[in-house]
Amino acid sequence: MPINTEELEMAIRHALPVSHLYIEDESNGCGENYSIVLVSESFEGKSTLARHRWINEVLKSEIAQMHAFTQKTFTPKQYETYLGNQNK
Repeated sequence: MPINTEELEMAIRHALPVSHLYIEDESNGCGENYSIVLVSESFEGKSTLARHRWINEVLKSEIAQMHAFTQKTFTPKQYETYLGNQNK
């Protein structure tokens, strides 16, 4: 059964405080390929690998139903820097 963006958002928001969340279905609506950008203060002090492992665990059952899943995770300060670099 395909996953939808609402299910992903609910699972993420239930697991940690979210400052910003962008979910994109990159599979043209079939629900098998998602990309997320997630910003949370809970990522403070954690490596990128630790953040990704955490989100992979949070979304374990959802990811098992997908073909592909990519994520970018940031602290609020890192996200500000990221956005600043995108505008250059």
